[in-house]
Amino acid sequence: MRKPSVFLADDHAMLVDAFRRLLEPEFNIVGTASDGMELLQAAPKLRPDLAVIDLGLPLLSGVHAGRELKRLLPQTKILVVTVSEDSAVADAVLSEWASGYLLKKCSGSELVKALRELLMGRSYVTTMISRKSPDNLPRPQAHERKSLTPRQRQVLQLLAEGRTMKEAAYLLNLTARTVAFHKYKIMAGLGMHSNSELLKLAIRENLIPMA
Repeated sequence: MRKPSVFLADDHAMLVDAFRRLLEPEFNIVGTASDGMELLQAAPKLRPDLAVIDLGLPLLSGVHAGRELKRLLPQTKILVVTVSEDSAVADAVLSEWASGYLLKKCSGSELVKALRELLMGRSYVTTMISRKSPDNLPRPQAHERKSLTPRQRQVLQLLAEGRTMKEAAYLLNLTARTVAFHKYKIMAGLGMHSNSELLKLAIRENLIPMA
């Protein structure tokens, strides 16, 4: 009997190796990628049944790579495995291209369970996060859409995708201090007090697509 094929995309080699050892008894690992561009180059040629994607991929984020992969391979079921516990992130990717959502702190047995559920045509979301309806997100005020500069939008997008300020600084060729300046200027200008509020703003600004 043919094993279901799986493609793994994560920039942490040790984690990919751990996933491979865990899944190989039941699944056929047909390929791996350490960044979003590599994922989009390799996976369409292999046409896996399942893809396991980290949202924090370098070069091209998992958010954008996952969306494009789903367009290229609509039959492939995509499972997000990430450190982000924010329900707004889960809702954003699940509403558009992902079929499942796990945290990296979940057990290995839950990873296997999630992939089995996806193969059966069902979705799977770990109980470690509590999802909220996108309809419950606050709607933007008119001034919010006008207040962000192009650089602020770049910073906001990278931070919303789960990048650290150091990673965002590297990608934008800035210092971490400059990234922090832009982040807190956004928060101060819009009266925000938490990263969760920044994430919701990124969703409203279509920096993390909802659908």
